[in-house]
Amino acid sequence: MNNRTLGFLAAFGATLIYGLNHTIAKNVMPTYISPFGFILLRVLGASLLFWLLSCFIKSEKIDKKDWPRLILCSFLGMVINMLAFFKGLELSTPVNSSVIITISPIIVFIFSAILLKEKILFLRTIGIISGFIGALILVLYNNKTGINAPNIPLGNILFIVNSFAYGLYLVLVKPLIEKYNIVTLLKWLFLISIFLNLPITYNEFMDVKWCQLPLSEAIIPMIFVVVGTTFCTYLFNAYALRTLSPSTVSSFIYLQPIVGIVYAISTKSDSLSFISIVAMLLIFLGIFLVTKKRPFFEKNSLL
Repeated sequence: MNNRTLGFLAAFGATLIYGLNHTIAKNVMPTYISPFGFILLRVLGASLLFWLLSCFIKSEKIDKKDWPRLILCSFLGMVINMLAFFKGLELSTPVNSSVIITISPIIVFIFSAILLKEKILFLRTIGIISGFIGALILVLYNNKTGINAPNIPLGNILFIVNSFAYGLYLVLVKPLIEKYNIVTLLKWLFLISIFLNLPITYNEFMDVKWCQLPLSEAIIPMIFVVVGTTFCTYLFNAYALRTLSPSTVSSFIYLQPIVGIVYAISTKSDSLSFISIVAMLLIFLGIFLVTKKRPFFEKNSLL
């Protein structure tokens, strides 16, 4: 099995875990832990795991010139990305989260065009517009509240913020992943994120009644989020980025709504509405147009 195939499998595995996370994390918040407290738990746990894992690999030093990019990637991928997503998940629904985050491939393509000078073709421009219209529909025309979803529009906006941060993270972290060992890179990214997240997340983390948490309803889901959704997914995606482009890795996200929605509906944690289906179709159309190969009849670009 070649490295490219392993990269696809790693991206696919991360997507499956993310798809389950929409409902698993949602069911824990805010009953047992608030979203910002959950983020501190995630970065603390993942940082510990990556530093333990680094004991078994060759030590590697980060070049001074790479520290600004490293800090920025930590801020985007482990601070803004995580905070916006989990707060959005508390306010909105698992179905909305699993649909809206699928605009990430579109956002990655936009940043790739700006930073990597990739051409934006006509059909891809239509795809970008379609995806954002779908996301806006979910923000503006969906239910304002729901069961365990006190502010759906604000939550949906935070999902979009999450997608922007994660999309830019994928583009900026790619050169670092090609240069350093994955474990070395991730241990520093998560360690930095602890200090960046601490001022925002400390109070909610300390409010958790740790000794009173039930095993099946809280502790096991928390372990899944720390080990699966944080440690494994960042490791898998970093490995995938070694052999695949940021656009290709981000395109796997389109599987998340399928996994997330099926799991949410099967566990009766959420339901689908007509407006959600329309928005989903627009977003999926956008993703298809943005990530498809250049058609033979499209000779001219917009940029």
